[in-house]
Amino acid sequence: MEELPRSYSRLCRESGAEPQEAVLQQLRAAPRGRLDLATQSLTLDTCRALGELLQKEAQLTELVLSDCMLSEEGAALLLQGLCANTVLRLLDLKGNNLQAAGAEALGKLLRHSTSIQSLTLEWNNLGTWEDAFATFCRALAGNGVLRQLDLRNNQISHQGAEELALALKSNTSLQQLDLRWNNIGLLGGRALVTCLPSNRTLWKLELAGNNVPSDVLRAVEQAMDHNQDRQATFRESRARTHVLSKEVRHLREEKSKQFLDLMETIDRQREEMARSSRTSAARVGQLQEALDERHSIISALKAKLQMTEAALALSEQKAQDLGELLVTAEQEQRNLVQRQAKEHRLAQQVGGQEADPGGRALWQVAHRRCHSPSCPQEAAERESKLLRDLSAANEKSLLLRNQVDELERKVKSQQDQLFLTRQELTNTSAELKMRAVQAEERLELEKRRSRQSLEDLEQLRAKEVEHMTRHLEESERAMQDRAQRLEAARLSLEEELSRVKALALSERSQAEEELIKAKNQVRLEEQQHLAHLEEKLRLLAQARDEAQSTCVQQRQVVAEAQARASQLGLQLEGLRRRLEELQQELSNKDQEKVAEVTRVRVELQEQIGRLQAELTAQEALKEKVAALERQLKVMASDHREALLDRESENASLREKLRLKEAEIARIRDEEAQRASFLQNAVLAYVQGSPLRTLSPQK
Repeated sequence: MEELPRSYSRLCRESGAEPQEAVLQQLRAAPRGRLDLATQSLTLDTCRALGELLQKEAQLTELVLSDCMLSEEGAALLLQGLCANTVLRLLDLKGNNLQAAGAEALGKLLRHSTSIQSLTLEWNNLGTWEDAFATFCRALAGNGVLRQLDLRNNQISHQGAEELALALKSNTSLQQLDLRWNNIGLLGGRALVTCLPSNRTLWKLELAGNNVPSDVLRAVEQAMDHNQDRQATFRESRARTHVLSKEVRHLREEKSKQFLDLMETIDRQREEMARSSRTSAARVGQLQEALDERHSIISALKAKLQMTEAALALSEQKAQDLGELLVTAEQEQRNLVQRQAKEHRLAQQVGGQEADPGGRALWQVAHRRCHSPSCPQEAAERESKLLRDLSAANEKSLLLRNQVDELERKVKSQQDQLFLTRQELTNTSAELKMRAVQAEERLELEKRRSRQSLEDLEQLRAKEVEHMTRHLEESERAMQDRAQRLEAARLSLEEELSRVKALALSERSQAEEELIKAKNQVRLEEQQHLAHLEEKLRLLAQARDEAQSTCVQQRQVVAEAQARASQLGLQLEGLRRRLEELQQELSNKDQEKVAEVTRVRVELQEQIGRLQAELTAQEALKEKVAALERQLKVMASDHREALLDRESENASLREKLRLKEAEIARIRDEEAQRASFLQNAVLAYVQGSPLRTLSPQK
């Protein structure tokens, strides 16, 4: 709300006018959402500025302009600004004598406003100008927002009441209408009674002081009771409908939450299945890769086995060839031995025939050939080489056989692992299929449960709706029966009305005379009351000025006390610094300690005396403040009834005084604490000094 005074001042300056100080004060002191300008005399420039200000104001919900003595042009400017406002809920225009132009401006406001729910128009003489009031009533007929309308003391005649009755037939929002102290009369009352059956929202209609017969008042009261019962039934049914809809919405939210939880569970299960499927697929892939690797290893081992078998066959063939060669060599050796034996025998036979020179020569040649040293050595070497080759071939064959056995064992173990891997893959696939089937079954079961719960909810809602429909039908039938009974009562009352009409006419003239006398007396009393209020306001202004001057004096006294307290604080700070200097000097000069401490004690005593004097002065000041406060209380008690609207200001002043007293007391306590702390420190230092025996006793 701090923006309102600045905007008001700016708009006044733009229009070349000075802002009203009273309006500025009310704008500054206005609580949030409410602006009270009652009894403020608003000028035309102020009305123009307020109208422009209220067009875009988005925080103000209540506006009180009672007894502001608005001119026709000023009221038109204000109401024109309010036409564009969409947040104002309450408007009070009591006692402004709006007249014809004001009624037309109010009609325009009712046609354009979409937020005003309470409108107070007491003491405005709107009914004096029938055409303008008819315009206002036509605007009221088309308004769908207004809930409360106060038209007391507006000189509304029976023609104005008939216009109001036509408006009430079309209006669907007005709930309270106050028409007391007007000139409606019998015809206006009957017009209002005839319009009430068409209006189902109006449940309070005040018609006191309008020369309306008692039978019409009773008919109006019965119609209001009927509308109140209807409103109560409607509110009850709306409350029950709201409760049922809330329960249904709550059930739907719970079911939707359960469904969402179910879907989340299903999604989690699906994710888990997908994750397990991916894991299984990865595992199957790994197993397949391992299987392929094993296959490749087995193929390599088979190829190696075939190569080993081929090498083994080759070695066996070579060993067989070497055996055959060995057999051939042995056969040749045996043949050679036999030949040597034969030759030896032949040589023995020929030994006796030495005479035969040719035979001897042949024998010598044969003997040299057989007994030459190279022939047996070559055979032995050849035999040993063949034996070595045979043993190497046997060793190689044994080694190859061992390798073949080892490869066969590896192939067998790989086949066993491959079998186990295939079996594990089969088990995993079966388990995944079984989990998928179980998840599908659980999903189907949850879907059936959710579908069943939704069907149960729909059946429950249908039953509740049917029950509410039956209850509304029964209520409607009861209302129709009551309307029939009321119609019969109305007929009897009309018959009674025809019997007492003559008496009512005579009483009407007497009542009109008494009303004129009462109005004159009321006007005189109001004039006297206004004069008395003006005198009271003058006295209040004087008392306020005196209180303000007293508060200014008290503020000056408090400021002086604060200055003294600050001076005392400075003195204490100087004493503290001086004490530090003394401590330094005492540490340097032991013999000067006693004299210096004595001097410090004397000074401290003097300071304490001065502080006590200051404290006594502050006590006197406090007593003076208390006396002033008592004087304020006496003045407040004398002018309590007249200073009701200034009570908040006095309370704030008392709070400030209390805070100042608390601050003074706090300063005094701090000063006393500082003095005692300083004295204790000096005493402690003196007592702890080695020259304590030299210090004089206090």
